[in-house]
Amino acid sequence: MCGVVGIVSSTRCVQNIFEGLQRLEYRGYDSAGIATLFEGKIHIAKSEGKLKNLEPLLSKLPQNSGIGMGHTRWATHGAPTTLNAHPHVTDEIALIHNGIIENYRELKETLIREGVKFLSETDSEVVLHLLAKELSKGTAMLDALKGVVKQLHGAYGLGVMWKGDPNSLYIVKQGSPVVIGLGKTENYFASDALALLPLTQKIIFLNDGEIGKITASDVQVWDFSGKLLKRDPSILNWSASSADKAGFRHYMLKEIHEQPAVIANTISRLVNFGSSEINIGELGLNELDLQSVRNIIYVACGTAHYSAMIAKYCVEQMTGIPVSVELASEFRYRDPYLNQNTLVIAVTQSGETADTLACIKHAVSKGCQTYSVCNVRFSSIPRACQATLYMEAGPEVGVASTKAFTSMVLCHYLFGMAFAQEIAKGKSGNSDNNLNATDKKVASRVNFAANFEALKVLPSLVDRAINSSGLIEDVAVKYYESLNCLFLGRGPSFMVALEGALKLKEISYIHAEGYAGGELKHGPIALVDKHMPIVAIAPLDLHYEKMISNIEEVRAREGVIIGVGDINDSKLKSLSVDFIPCPQSQDSCLQTILSVVPMQFLSYFIAVKRGTDVDQPRNLAKSVTVE
Repeated sequence: MCGVVGIVSSTRCVQNIFEGLQRLEYRGYDSAGIATLFEGKIHIAKSEGKLKNLEPLLSKLPQNSGIGMGHTRWATHGAPTTLNAHPHVTDEIALIHNGIIENYRELKETLIREGVKFLSETDSEVVLHLLAKELSKGTAMLDALKGVVKQLHGAYGLGVMWKGDPNSLYIVKQGSPVVIGLGKTENYFASDALALLPLTQKIIFLNDGEIGKITASDVQVWDFSGKLLKRDPSILNWSASSADKAGFRHYMLKEIHEQPAVIANTISRLVNFGSSEINIGELGLNELDLQSVRNIIYVACGTAHYSAMIAKYCVEQMTGIPVSVELASEFRYRDPYLNQNTLVIAVTQSGETADTLACIKHAVSKGCQTYSVCNVRFSSIPRACQATLYMEAGPEVGVASTKAFTSMVLCHYLFGMAFAQEIAKGKSGNSDNNLNATDKKVASRVNFAANFEALKVLPSLVDRAINSSGLIEDVAVKYYESLNCLFLGRGPSFMVALEGALKLKEISYIHAEGYAGGELKHGPIALVDKHMPIVAIAPLDLHYEKMISNIEEVRAREGVIIGVGDINDSKLKSLSVDFIPCPQSQDSCLQTILSVVPMQFLSYFIAVKRGTDVDQPRNLAKSVTVE
């Protein structure tokens, strides 16, 4: 979750390190620091809080230094103080760390008994002193690192700068992401390729159990046994401009507005309307043995988990294959029943979510097929899976996910359609040879023609949803001082309610909960009174009449309804204190993409009105690389 950047250059590096850290601010952090090596001495600047607090201290660093490392820390062990901020240093070494050392207490106690004095409360400082201990024996850095990693349990991406090799930086990857960037007269490393975009698009993604060394002119990679590896770079297709605000006040607002283009591009890439076919190759389904799949399990966290819950509706309905959705953080610990007929699908924007990655590794150990829906090429989870459907949504910098959520939902929908088409062709486990009567009925009722028509008009409908932003801003002004809020929906719209509540919590810090409309009477209705705003998502789908009944129950108890539905829905309007029009899709799963746009705008405008940090909400990180 921490951001790390290192540079070895033939010219000055300090400003580029700082700007790299700025591009990683989305990851969430509470302190920051930079260390450089110049004329045989390690120089360091650290501060609590945001990078703006660190920036005035940069002048104290030697500006002509060509080698250095920077770090933004998200506190796990020890408070967010300057003392606990990285880099950690001795006279000889500077070290930065992303991850958690799980056995640091035992290691620290041993080091203290040996006379080592610790200056911080962090687990990371243990690694610094273990490395110093190895080097004090006269060991070369590569061998010292090999010795240290044998003692560590947990996840770590390490950056090391050493006076004994003043023109090199060393990197270690085990669990936490590390990438190496290749330049012309300089080389780099970072925890995320996004940090390096203006500097290079040639990236080497380190695998677990690898050690790297970079100089201004060379890159070397070894495995933990010391074997030298040949690693070719990958070329990223993201531009530096795709990660800036493009004139918008916040990244989140920009990313909300990017959704029509993202959805249009995804449909164009994956759907052939001329032949009414889904591009199986782009979806990666040709890498799977579909014939053996008897059940599907989605694993995900947060927003990705809500998108997977929508996938359950569309994929199960389209394919007739049982689908379950699991929280990645809980999945392994209940010892789920898995076998070779199970397809486990990981859903992740970053591709680095630690809990989700652990689920995939567990599934592989049980003989399952594995698949992922991901936005970042070459990230850890796609590399651990047999096949991946890449969202290609571009960098999402705002911590609160917007375009990634809608892109995930669309990808789930297209996956379900593609799988259903394979069923119809007899290419899956539900082929005519072994398809029971119920499954045949399910497969035969998929109206592919209607699905393709719904996809054709989806981008324009999302664009129309965005055009309601001014009206939603007016609604936000009325409710930004609320202390609590409920969100209601039925069917796939229940997941929109969950996502809407999550967005409001994340960026405005208002307590909010999402409920299925029919569940309100089973307890939460006790919260309803004239002071409780309730966002009711009521599209014109098969759940509409039941949802209206649930809204009536709320109105009878003086609940303040903010209705979200069709612009011509006079019934919903009459029950609403405030009404937000939303375009309607003929498909209830695609409707969730449209219905969530007002949720995004509502939370955004409320947060702006409350004066919170929209793009970097407190305590949160974009890429959660610790369990």
